[in-house]
Amino acid sequence: MILKELKIDTWIGDPTNCYIILDEQSKEIMVIDPAGDVDKIEELIKILNGKLKYIYLTHCHGDHILGVTELKNRCGGKILIHRDDSDGLNNPEINLSPYIGAGNIELEADSRIDDNDFIHLGELQFKVIHTPGHTKGGSSLYCEKEKCLFSGDTMFRGTWGRTDLPTSNREDIINSITNKLLKLPDDVIVYPGHGLSTRIKDEKPIYLELKPKMW
Repeated sequence: MILKELKIDTWIGDPTNCYIILDEQSKEIMVIDPAGDVDKIEELIKILNGKLKYIYLTHCHGDHILGVTELKNRCGGKILIHRDDSDGLNNPEINLSPYIGAGNIELEADSRIDDNDFIHLGELQFKVIHTPGHTKGGSSLYCEKEKCLFSGDTMFRGTWGRTDLPTSNREDIINSITNKLLKLPDDVIVYPGHGLSTRIKDEKPIYLELKPKMW
């Protein structure tokens, strides 16, 4: 697997992490959360000499989906999102696109995915983990073979995603992290939607200390 990361600036002030994944055998590519800078994404796809198969959206917020339509028009690929967030792609009050200066983003997913679905990129297999909390249809992608997790805005290095937005819920996000993500092996590398990467074992102490104080 070849993994590239682009930090894409949006009006929220915190760059969005866009990930480009290549399966070296099949030359199939998946782009996770193309928030903009489509010229750069397209350039990387050409440099990798691959074919875009999937555009995976960890959730429906505007700072993660701004470049989707343009990228699909240029490079093809199927748009994937958890079914509980699919309606948010066409609802500016949920995807919050006006608040990042993007106008009203409206787009349709090609496929709606569910918890425990598998996405195949050549020989690579990614498991969909439904991780509601930041949005009701937030999801993470786990590749056991490569020991990596793409957590969207569910879990960050040292903290978790906002829960004061439409369809978000604080109890849900803590449950998603403690009951799903922290069950993964300690050495799994976490690639979040913003900020720096981390490891599962480095995040565990935060929630082991926090949870008894919350319930």
